[in-house]
Amino acid sequence: MTQQASKLVIVTENLLLKKIAKIIDEAGATGYTVVPAGGKGSRNLRSSGQPSVSDSYSNIKIEVLTPSREMAVQISDEVAARFFDDYSGIAYVCNIDVLHAHKF
Repeated sequence: MTQQASKLVIVTENLLLKKIAKIIDEAGATGYTVVPAGGKGSRNLRSSGQPSVSDSYSNIKIEVLTPSREMAVQISDEVAARFFDDYSGIAYVCNIDVLHAHKF
């Protein structure tokens, strides 16, 4: 059995994790997943921070499953407004089907 949902993906700097996690929690999302990220974008090449003396300047990818697109966009809008003018970051939303939705 599946359940339709939205997946918000935010790729940004690791030093923002706690602040973004607070926004996600306050919006009512039930959780998120964080993984190291690296790549190239408008603000040049970024490594995943593996290995590194300090991971403060590494990038991360945060994935949030939300029951509605509106919640995903609300989180994304707040993150972008608060951080994306001063820090590297991008966000996008995908429509998904959650498998084994009893845990969602």
